[in-house]
Amino acid sequence: MDYKQTDPQFMERFEQFAFEEVVPKESFKLDVKTRYLAILASLIGCQGKAAYRLMLEKALNEGMDPVMIKEMVYQAQDYMGMGRMWDFLRITNEVYLEKEIPLSSYGQATTTMEDRLEKGVQAQVDIFGEGMREAWKNGVINYWLADNCFGDYYTRTGLDLAQREMITFCFLMAQGGCEPQLIAHAKGNMNMGNDADFLRKVIAQCVPYIGYPRSLNAMTAVEKASQ
Repeated sequence: MDYKQTDPQFMERFEQFAFEEVVPKESFKLDVKTRYLAILASLIGCQGKAAYRLMLEKALNEGMDPVMIKEMVYQAQDYMGMGRMWDFLRITNEVYLEKEIPLSSYGQATTTMEDRLEKGVQAQVDIFGEGMREAWKNGVINYWLADNCFGDYYTRTGLDLAQREMITFCFLMAQGGCEPQLIAHAKGNMNMGNDADFLRKVIAQCVPYIGYPRSLNAMTAVEKASQ
């Protein structure tokens, strides 16, 4: 459906805001790679399937690395669960097929089943500090966070830890109801060099896609994390 034909006034205002006002605003500018990673992760977070397909095609047309996108989708498993990420993996594969982009060999696991816990714990320590060294012992979900979330995904190639923390922030920001985790990952971002000003830019670029309430909540989380 061509929304410019069915809803011309709406599309005129949306596109003017999203692409002519937000994207080029000097105080909120991000490089193309970071902007698309943030927007696509946020669209997974808010379950915007049609918008995700549209923005995925735009991202690829503007030279976005397919490996980075695939890694972002894989990591959504940790923060969205399969029930909410699976459709986005399907959409990504469909678009890659249409564009004749290879579907396999995206990123590379750097852990084995034997060392994933150890390396996952180290990733947690690298991001959040030495206080996370023994956190995996605090319960079964904490154990899974270390060996599965961090050991299986954060250790993969394709995205570095700073980029992975940024997309995690976007997943949490866009789905809402995760403010304690959002504050924690805002701090994790800052530890990785993604300072408060950078996170404000990320939030601003995502406003057209996730709306004002969750964007304002994310701004508040950044301020709390900065204290």
